[in-house]
Amino acid sequence: MPPKKTRRPAKRRATTRQIKHPQTVAQYIARVPPPARAALKQLRAIIRSVMPPDAFEIISYRMPAFRRERVLVWYAAFSGHCSLFPTAAPIAQFKDELKSFSTSKGTIHFPLGNPLPTDLIKKIVQARVLNDLARSRNPAPQ
Repeated sequence: MPPKKTRRPAKRRATTRQIKHPQTVAQYIARVPPPARAALKQLRAIIRSVMPPDAFEIISYRMPAFRRERVLVWYAAFSGHCSLFPTAAPIAQFKDELKSFSTSKGTIHFPLGNPLPTDLIKKIVQARVLNDLARSRNPAPQ
């Protein structure tokens, strides 16, 4: 009789409960691979330079974000690009200036090999902040 084969236990995939997601912006940045980390830090500094003094950073949807009464913008790093998530209105407002970048309804992708368009990012973030300030002063009727 041939010897019994022993079965190896199947490799388990990590479930979302087992994965420790970053709880702080510092943890998020520390997990970003070095090529994207420098671009992400630069994007963060550009955003921070035009944020109102009362804005603070949080993790929202597992990404870093700047918030006041509500989230103003999110930003993140991926394998080939950094993204800015300023919501749809600023992207529509600057659509002509964003033609050379990949965009979707609420996202702008900045390829890692290229310099970040500092002035354009500042204008987009400032537009988002102004939209939020106008919304705070004139809340929608309920």
